[in-house]
Amino acid sequence: MDNFIKENERLEDLGIKGLKIIQNPNYFCFGIDAVLLSWFASGAVRKKSRVIDLGTGTGIIPLLLYGRTGAQKIQALEIQENIVEMAGRSVACNGLEEKIEIIHGDIKNPGEQVRPTSYDVVVSNPPYMKVGHGLKNPMETKAIARHEILCGIEDVVIFAKRMLKDRGKLFLIHRADRLADIMSAMRDHRVEPKRLQFIHPYADKPANLVLVEGMKAGKPYLITEAPIVVYEKDGRYTQTINDIYGTPEPYDRIIENKTAPEQ
Repeated sequence: MDNFIKENERLEDLGIKGLKIIQNPNYFCFGIDAVLLSWFASGAVRKKSRVIDLGTGTGIIPLLLYGRTGAQKIQALEIQENIVEMAGRSVACNGLEEKIEIIHGDIKNPGEQVRPTSYDVVVSNPPYMKVGHGLKNPMETKAIARHEILCGIEDVVIFAKRMLKDRGKLFLIHRADRLADIMSAMRDHRVEPKRLQFIHPYADKPANLVLVEGMKAGKPYLITEAPIVVYEKDGRYTQTINDIYGTPEPYDRIIENKTAPEQ
């Protein structure tokens, strides 16, 4: 795999269909939120569905969606050119160039490769923090991933309204305390909230994340699924989380690690 990974990068096993991903700790590595979102959205993805992931970062969600669904074509939009290049190498490493297309583009002006009213599913794990809230990471790549510098909730919903077919679906994961903003933006742009599922770090703690499904031009009717609890009291993953990951216990996923040479 030496021809795929570069200095300070590592190759990780995703634990599904033999898929792997390139990660760089200096950038924003994927976390449990991407795993939860791909699981939540996978039920709506068929092999012939047209799917696009917004702000794909390392390309984790397209890889997991492909692993779960075998979708024939998934596009993924990312504005940061260095991250696009790395995600493209992850796709190539898995031999999925015909299945997953990483596009360098802006959600507000995605270009000709992204066609309006042509998608069955839009997924996004957008930046969680409003600009001016929380501690902004001094590294630009991480700051863009975490703060609404280049993309906010309304941008994602407007994109979904433009690009989804009627009755196409939008899937998001976000901070639970931003739910009112999400629901308001969806209603304003005719993407009707249809399903919610709250994520709690522990059974006795408030939800910190929420999974949201919306439907373009859908009729009002909202289902709230049973909540998901991430950790047992002793800090181990709950059985629900192990089932979502598809592994009975956490394991070392690093296949290869290329560190910078000592000076």
